[in-house]
Amino acid sequence: MSKIIDEDLLWKAAEKLRDKCDPADYKNVVLGLVFLKYVSDKFVLKYNELKKYGDGREDEDDYYVAEHVFIVPKEALWSEVAAHSKSSDIGQVLDNAFILLEKNNVQLKGILPKTYSKSDLDKTALGELIDFFSNNLNMENADGDFFGQVYEYYIGAFAKYIPTKGGEFFTPKSVVELMVDIIKPYKGRVYDPCCGSGGMFVQCSKFVKEHQGLIDDISIYGQESNPGTWKMAKMNLAIRGLEGNLGDRNGDSFTDDLHKALRADFIIANPPYNLKEYWKPSLEGDPRWVFGKPDVKNANYAWLSLMYSKLAPMGKAAILMPNGATTSNTADDYKLRKAMIEAGKVEAILALPNKLFSNVSISVQCWILNKAKTNTNILFVNADSMGKLISRKIRVLEQEDINKIVKAYKDFENETLEDIPGFCKGANLDEIISKDYSLNPGRYVGADESNKMTPEEIQEELRKTSEELFKLMKEGKELEEKVKEILEEEMR
Repeated sequence: MSKIIDEDLLWKAAEKLRDKCDPADYKNVVLGLVFLKYVSDKFVLKYNELKKYGDGREDEDDYYVAEHVFIVPKEALWSEVAAHSKSSDIGQVLDNAFILLEKNNVQLKGILPKTYSKSDLDKTALGELIDFFSNNLNMENADGDFFGQVYEYYIGAFAKYIPTKGGEFFTPKSVVELMVDIIKPYKGRVYDPCCGSGGMFVQCSKFVKEHQGLIDDISIYGQESNPGTWKMAKMNLAIRGLEGNLGDRNGDSFTDDLHKALRADFIIANPPYNLKEYWKPSLEGDPRWVFGKPDVKNANYAWLSLMYSKLAPMGKAAILMPNGATTSNTADDYKLRKAMIEAGKVEAILALPNKLFSNVSISVQCWILNKAKTNTNILFVNADSMGKLISRKIRVLEQEDINKIVKAYKDFENETLEDIPGFCKGANLDEIISKDYSLNPGRYVGADESNKMTPEEIQEELRKTSEELFKLMKEGKELEEKVKEILEEEMR
């Protein structure tokens, strides 16, 4: 990465909006400005480079497009916009800048924010924010990944202050890294039916880069029901020069499948948890219900079924689910879980620690589904004690944690797994049936008793502790006598 973001600086920028607009709007206001500053700075840098040739090539769009630099008309340049920062029409100036950007860059069509003039946001605060970015955020030498860091910081930071709706949570970077490292999407079609702001795809692209692969070897497919989030996902991909088919609009993956013919090599997703009101009459008899009709009052197994149905014959999926999904005993959930287990399509269940998410303290489990799997053995990993607390409310999985989990998965794949009490175990169908088809890792891995003391060791520890205690009591008694003598001497 070319730069490390200054999170304090970024948060100071966001704080300029405090009490000036709804916290839920912070994200759109700030990210729109960061996007404009980024594309403008990069365009100006490239323009000045090309102008040195003296042959007019700075006015040729192809030179910019070849290096994933967006075309920024004069009226949309940051310097032009910033000149109006203290003007009452700053909102309209910004909207016009984004309209021009969309006209000149086909990949941005219909996705940029153009509501600054209509927003209830205090225009003085908006101007102050623009001035703050002018003075503190130089992105000329930044790359798309740096913009991505800024983007992901704001998405995560704002998630702490915005109430979740329908069980939707911003997926932490360390969790995405774990999922990507498990399914290894080097090459092929990658799909996320509830893609949010596109963070899963970005991690996939990073993975390929780090392993000297070609980004062009990955085809990205996604869908998002929230129109604002769908636009941000498109921006997130565009800024990195990633091609992605996120549909021509936002849409509900259950009732408005924009990728009906798709069969993906990899699926990586964090769907809304325990979604209650998702069922519509049109979903009755849907061919995606491979394992049977899901519970119409809770979408957890509907998501699992939908994603499994979208896998290519050799495809794999990594899907985050609430803990309760592995043990749910509602009639439909139990029936579907039993069918998935007996078909041998559940490859692993990874229990993750709590406090990984910015705005909630829940813990989740990662389901690994494998369409090519032919046996009924399942890997169970209990990582609920892993991770490092970086604040009272936030925990992250460190690289050594991720490596340990990935190693257990690889060993399981290679049939060389050694069960580690309290951490991992491979279980066969008979054992799973004996636990009534529960997939809760805690029921399989047991407790780590490697440090458990024998009765003799316990007795020895008690003896040592008693000796230490008697010694302290004796020293305390001697000190008490000494103090008593001193006091009596003083009183004479």
